[in-house]
Amino acid sequence: MSGTTRTSADLDPRRRRTLFRAWHRGIREMDLIMGRFADAEIGDLSEEELAQFEALIEVPDRDLFRWLTGEDATPENYDTPVYRRLQAFHRHDAPIHS
Repeated sequence: MSGTTRTSADLDPRRRRTLFRAWHRGIREMDLIMGRFADAEIGDLSEEELAQFEALIEVPDRDLFRWLTGEDATPENYDTPVYRRLQAFHRHDAPIHS
């Protein structure tokens, strides 16, 4: 089970690969973080933004998770607009269920 809710039929090969890799990271928590973001955004990312997202996919799960949760500082070379979108995509400042 991949978890994806998005079809890749309308995506070019590079985006299909990136979507697949976002959902197959290694630990389920990071699959959900990266995969859900990819489901929502992959079709709208520019080529530069796609490259930034691909770079984030290469980061080890533990490191990326610690950056996203604020446990560790995000290295400057990874603190890109796409990283900040990913972080904001999963930020909840209010209860999810009311």
